[in-house]
Amino acid sequence: MAAGRAGGGGAARYFTRWYKPDVKGRPCEDFCVLQHSNRICVITLAEAHPLLQNGKTIKSINYQISPNCSRLQNKVSGKSKRGAQFLTELAPLCRISSTDGEEYTIYSCIRGRLIEVNENILSNPAILQEKPSTEGYIAVVLPKFEESKSITQGLLTQEEYEEVLLKRHNNSA
Repeated sequence: MAAGRAGGGGAARYFTRWYKPDVKGRPCEDFCVLQHSNRICVITLAEAHPLLQNGKTIKSINYQISPNCSRLQNKVSGKSKRGAQFLTELAPLCRISSTDGEEYTIYSCIRGRLIEVNENILSNPAILQEKPSTEGYIAVVLPKFEESKSITQGLLTQEEYEEVLLKRHNNSA
């Protein structure tokens, strides 16, 4: 669903990029929220996320959050999106393990209903790294209508995020 519309030049036209750096205090674990003009949000990895850095290979992606909660069990129906799991900003969406033994938890970053998870990355984890903001998206979240304007509070614009990256680079140089 999201991949078709978010691809190429369309992403810039219909989506606004928002960033959440250092989620839960974990350095460089940055996420990107692509907010569509119709308020749907696509959750992806931000460019600086460790999984997108050189030499990382994804071993597995798991949408099973706890014994009783799998994001794959999210069954949404109808216009009102009945059955969708409700997510808080820090709700885990999935866990991704890399071949070097690191494990990363991917968080929603926004409040809303989980509309879909990207099952394609389960069979082809490489697209998560090759095309993180199109086919390699993680999930689609729909914020409540009355929250859709305030949902981006606490998120950074593209310019603000680039400043964070610059500071990180300068601090590590």
